[in-house]
Amino acid sequence: MSKNVTLKQMRYFVSAARVGRFSIAALHEHVSQSAITSAVLSLEEELGVLLFDRLQHGVSLTEAGQAFYRHAVFILDSVKEAMTLPELKTIHGVSGCIKVGASYTMLGYFLPELIARFKKANPLVTIDLYDMTLDEMERGLRSGEIEIAIGSISNIQERHHYETELLIRSTRRLWLSATHPLGEKEQVTLEDIAPYPYIMITVDNALEFTEKFWKEANLTPNYVLKTSSLESVRGFVGQGLGVTILSDMVYRSWSLDGKKINAIKIANGVPDLEGGVFWLKNKKLSKASEAFNQFLAYASVK
Repeated sequence: MSKNVTLKQMRYFVSAARVGRFSIAALHEHVSQSAITSAVLSLEEELGVLLFDRLQHGVSLTEAGQAFYRHAVFILDSVKEAMTLPELKTIHGVSGCIKVGASYTMLGYFLPELIARFKKANPLVTIDLYDMTLDEMERGLRSGEIEIAIGSISNIQERHHYETELLIRSTRRLWLSATHPLGEKEQVTLEDIAPYPYIMITVDNALEFTEKFWKEANLTPNYVLKTSSLESVRGFVGQGLGVTILSDMVYRSWSLDGKKINAIKIANGVPDLEGGVFWLKNKKLSKASEAFNQFLAYASVK
């Protein structure tokens, strides 16, 4: 493999090939559409061929793309299999219990598959998971209730106390109904959004974070609902009762009652969600926790 071709590029390429649209592949991989596009363009430049025909409503593999796809799938499957080799378990002999605090969002939308893969590769390790707010995670780390925490590292109050590892960066966009007036725009500003009813999710310190970027823009959102339920947010947005700003990681294009939800770019002032793992500085982690951290850093998408 060329040193300029990465497993991440192959993974993004395979995802795009499977679904036929860069935008849908981006949602599956919890990254921006530009990350998928950039990965494919880099591969095409390195290989000197077009991998996709660009169509009006998506992409289709070229003949060269079909050939490369077969090999890319084989490589990714081989790497996944190598990560679970019994010989590796024998060599490392990792065992023990890891106490992990994690946020609502990371537990629901990011960790399940990764934890399943880790446990398959490390059957002697048990993981005790705790659903915690960011404040609870910080207190839990200091008290020893948990050893590592997984949440929004950009929201940590005293970050200098912790070692951190970024696991995922997810773009925040405006969610709105299919019939909303702002849906005609390719991108919007906070000034555009401010007059409209706003649905606020309250989990994971979202309220404090949201009020911070609105305040920095000298604007105040028009709150009509504050809720801890993401499905409630989707339901109200889908019915046209309000808009919200949330990350691609939790975006779904339909509400439970079958209403279309669109997501459009925000031009100013809204940072990406940065999810990661963190633990106390100068704290020696157990071998099991070190193995888990290393696995997350390797297996996740930044």
